[in-house]
Amino acid sequence: MSKAKLYYVHDPMCSWCWGYKPSWEHIEQVLSHDFESTIEICYLVGGLAPDSDEPMPDEMQKQILSYWRKIEDYLGTPFNYDYWSKNTPRRSTYPACRAVIAAREQGAEKTMVNAIQKAYYQRALNPSDYEVLIQLADELQLDINQFHHDIKSEDLNKKLLNEIGFARSIGGNSFPSLFLERQGKIAELPVDYQDPLKTLNLLRRYLAV
Repeated sequence: MSKAKLYYVHDPMCSWCWGYKPSWEHIEQVLSHDFESTIEICYLVGGLAPDSDEPMPDEMQKQILSYWRKIEDYLGTPFNYDYWSKNTPRRSTYPACRAVIAAREQGAEKTMVNAIQKAYYQRALNPSDYEVLIQLADELQLDINQFHHDIKSEDLNKKLLNEIGFARSIGGNSFPSLFLERQGKIAELPVDYQDPLKTLNLLRRYLAV
């Protein structure tokens, strides 16, 4: 019998994905330990915001800043607010999504996601800038020449657009989202930011049928 697939639709620069990180990591750990033979976890970058060189409008900055404070209050997630004074924010997450796919090509997808999140939310760096993404790849000791080539290649951009298209086709229009594919059917799972056991118990029921 083929494995079920759990799709995790995310964006490396999505603040709610950063807030969800502890719960998601717990889910991953349990699934990889207890359900490795029955379920496969697949990351899908959702493409929160397309390429843009325009500075983020002040009103949007205030809105996103309010999300950070809400997540911090709700989940205790740490944010480094120096980001807003040290950078010129842009509403552009496609470069970070490309970095995740380029790292995937070298077997380092999850480590790149983690590096981008920490760069953005803890180190006050701007992952909308390719220079920052190259720096992170270097810090992760990836093949930097290959990474530099891949992240700017048309082939990788097509992979990004196809992945975003697939995520949208199954209902991944917000981040984070979870979808279970089993026996040719795809079902969306509710995301509980505070209690990963609810998701795990739901998965157990699905997989037991």
